Amino acid sequence: MAKSTNELNNLDFSSLIGGPIQAAVAAQNSASLAQVEFIKSVGIDTASNIQTVTFKYINQVQGEASDNNEVTINVPLLSMLNVPSLRIEEMTIDFNAKINFVETSEISSALNVGGDAALNIGKIINLKASATYKKTNTSGLQVDKNYSMAIHVKVVNDDLPAGLDRLLNLLDASVVSSD
Repeated sequence: MAKSTNELNNLDFSSLIGGPIQAAVAAQNSASLAQVEFIKSVGIDTASNIQTVTFKYINQVQGEASDNNEVTINVPLLSMLNVPSLRIEEMTIDFNAKINFVETSEISSALNVGGDAALNIGKIINLKASATYKKTNTSGLQVDKNYSMAIHVKVVNDDLPAGLDRLLNLLDASVVSSD
């Protein structure tokens, strides 16, 4: 158990958890900058004027064929488009670690005894003996590490910032129709 605890203590949780959070903050920052770039490139011309789209149509008065008037409408382009306004609403980080330690130990021993004996009457006895003893000690450690990480991010189209909402309302009010 102590080895698995040490193994978990060696994990860099600041990177494992903080990394995705930092990536989410960077993504949110990029989305905000993309919104600014969208407004600059689509809604404002090089002279810093609001870009407009001009529409012309014939206003036909029913029953009066001679009173057909050409009407021109100037509409700010930004008021016609969906300005990107994304935000991260929710982020869930699931991290699972499974560490298995298997320790093995095996001790074996063997004793071999052998010998030769010769006995002659009237002579000295010759005796040869041999013995061997062998002890084997093996041990091992098998470590299985399994890590899994799942990151769930929910991005929604946010309400427009108050300043941009006011600007678009002013642009809507500035739609001009002329005969």
